[in-house]
Amino acid sequence: MATRRRSTQVRPAVRRAGKRKESILVIGIGNEFRGDDALGLHVAREIRGRDLEGVSVIEHAGEGLLLIDAWRDRECVMIIDAVSSGSVPGTLRYFDASSVELPQPFLRYSSHAIGVADAIQLARRLQQLPPRVYVYGIEGHTFGIGTPLSPPVRKHIPELVEKIVKRINELKHELHARVN
Repeated sequence: MATRRRSTQVRPAVRRAGKRKESILVIGIGNEFRGDDALGLHVAREIRGRDLEGVSVIEHAGEGLLLIDAWRDRECVMIIDAVSSGSVPGTLRYFDASSVELPQPFLRYSSHAIGVADAIQLARRLQQLPPRVYVYGIEGHTFGIGTPLSPPVRKHIPELVEKIVKRINELKHELHARVN
């Protein structure tokens, strides 16, 4: 019986032809078992519970190359992740990553070789970055294995969810106006 070999050839990323998906993609990044690193997952679940029309919500571990594939052909992506920049725990952060590079310390906590910030930069260089990429976060406090969300992070989740839902509604209006 012949065995099939897997190709080790790396194929260049090519933007697919055709119409972009108009829906907004919300990606909650995190690890459920590492304290404040679970922030993105909790926020994604809250947003999914709102059942917003035209909005897809996924939970993601944050592995960079898989992120690039997840947002392929999307018009707008909103990423939520815990922040570890040395700021006061509970501080809300926001960046328009489609127009500016993320500051180096913004998302420095990553258990992957290629994390969120690296994926954004790589996608930008490969011309695979969606036209609109927004990154939201809350400065974390604890990232230990088996720890729960810290009080400063838990306290600010509702505020972050409201900011994101407000921005989603604005974007849906902009996308609708552009189509009509």
